[in-house]
Amino acid sequence: MPARIPSWAWVSGLTAGAVAVLGVLAVQASHGPHPTAATARPSSSASASAHPSPSPSPTPAPPVIPDGSGTGRRIVYSLGQKRVWIVDERGMPARTFPVWPGTVSPDPGSYAISQRVPSTKGSDGVQIEHIMYFAGKSGVFIAFSNAVDGSSPPPVGPGIKTGGIRTGKEDGDALWAFATVKTRVVVVP
Repeated sequence: MPARIPSWAWVSGLTAGAVAVLGVLAVQASHGPHPTAATARPSSSASASAHPSPSPSPTPAPPVIPDGSGTGRRIVYSLGQKRVWIVDERGMPARTFPVWPGTVSPDPGSYAISQRVPSTKGSDGVQIEHIMYFAGKSGVFIAFSNAVDGSSPPPVGPGIKTGGIRTGKEDGDALWAFATVKTRVVVVP
């Protein structure tokens, strides 16, 4: 029959083991955290001044619809900001995005989409799609469009007149889905 270990020996063995583990942990702690150790996060009750954490930078708010651009469902094009807003029937911006204007810009005012062309070749030789004509000036037709390959238009040479207002691919898709013939386009300075 095996010898029975007294209960006091068992407890002292556990105590000795615990002391040994604490000793190992103390040595490890003196050398800093293990490289793969997770970083402890302060609890919500921890003092903010003890370990200040950097606050995440707020996401900038999208640019607001320019004043004087009307009400209701419309496309707003800001000449100065080189930006378009798609505005729903409640007057809320559904989407906004930057654009690359051509060399001829429409005068500020209210227009309407007069013609939609699914695709063609642009005056810069790039295949474009979602062409939506809404104005004309100095013998140049002015329209929104996007390059099929998503590229921005190259710079044009001096004296060349272009009326294309180029959008990014996804923005062109959204504009095409929103605007039908007679959709109002408001151009602001």
